[in-house]
Amino acid sequence: MDISGIASQQFAEVDVETRLGKVRSLFDDENPKGIIVTRDGEYAGVVGERDLLQSHVEDDAKVGSHIKPSRNDPAPKIDRTENIRDVARKLVEGGTKVAPVLEDGELWGIITADAILEAVIENLDALTVEQIYTDQVIAVGEDDGIGKAINRLREHGVSRLPVLNENGYLSGVITTHDISEIAVRKSQRQTTGDRSGDADRIMDVPVYDAMSSPVETTTVDTSVRDAVQQMLDSDFGGLVVTPEDDDRNVVGVLTKTDVLRALSYTEEEQMDVQITNIQLLDTLSRQDVRDAITQVADKYRKMQVQHVHVRFHKHKEKLRGTPLIQAQIRMRTNKGQLAGTGEGYGADNAFHVALDKLERNVLERKGMISDEEHRGQLLRKLGEL
Repeated sequence: MDISGIASQQFAEVDVETRLGKVRSLFDDENPKGIIVTRDGEYAGVVGERDLLQSHVEDDAKVGSHIKPSRNDPAPKIDRTENIRDVARKLVEGGTKVAPVLEDGELWGIITADAILEAVIENLDALTVEQIYTDQVIAVGEDDGIGKAINRLREHGVSRLPVLNENGYLSGVITTHDISEIAVRKSQRQTTGDRSGDADRIMDVPVYDAMSSPVETTTVDTSVRDAVQQMLDSDFGGLVVTPEDDDRNVVGVLTKTDVLRALSYTEEEQMDVQITNIQLLDTLSRQDVRDAITQVADKYRKMQVQHVHVRFHKHKEKLRGTPLIQAQIRMRTNKGQLAGTGEGYGADNAFHVALDKLERNVLERKGMISDEEHRGQLLRKLGEL
């Protein structure tokens, strides 16, 4: 199935000279999935709400200075006849929910994550939430400042965080849209001369004041079809995953990106590895990444790897011109999810720090399973006495 029937020619569009303040207001007023930026009527890039949230650029700056594909952060360009599975992979690896669609090299329209999910939703009954959700919970507390929430959103490349009360129970969720909305409301109440101090005050606002509550949740045994329908009906980018009999405890998060990633799983003989922000690779290739992770996985031969996601994130800090990079590796296996995170100057260094941590986690898991098997053998022998 290609995307020719689901791509849309209706999208928000601004010129490169448009002020960022106006673009931020567009997200607040119209809630688009992304905004196409043009220069003299020609496609120049795309900007998402998360991009603006993570920016410290003033409202008077021009959007042309902040769009993808500037600063080596390209949004994928999609041909109108491309396969839907390949497009899902490109959106995941580009870290975006919207991408331009071209026909004969000219901008034709856009494709969104929602359009893809709506097109395939009837085929998602075969998967359960447990098979694709993220079980590493990144959360914030009710009393934490919005600045802390923003830092966690940036660091982990996510768009939503569960909010926990003082007892560790789920009380809300905060998203990039929630933060953008409160920032816009507060800045509109300030005069121009007050805005420099206003940004600092926004960072100190408690998460409780910006979060959404009650929380839309799902459970691990829910079908992905039902979970996606719930997200589409509520216009949410993700759901908090809780135990079936207890909606106070958080076990993970399911996002539209998780579903897109599952759509692009392959059945190749080689390990299926997806890389987000692949443009940050310098001396590494996709094959280098795949080979290194395969060597780690092979150290625990009873573990069958179903999928690997590697994400690179560039910090502003540099050393002799080389940026500080964070690498995150998440490996989904028949023995559960394993992860490793590391930082270094350049993608190569960051990746190998993360790989070392992943290896330690793999060996630890191997040891835990071996200990459990050993205990089981002892119990069986004792039972025979």
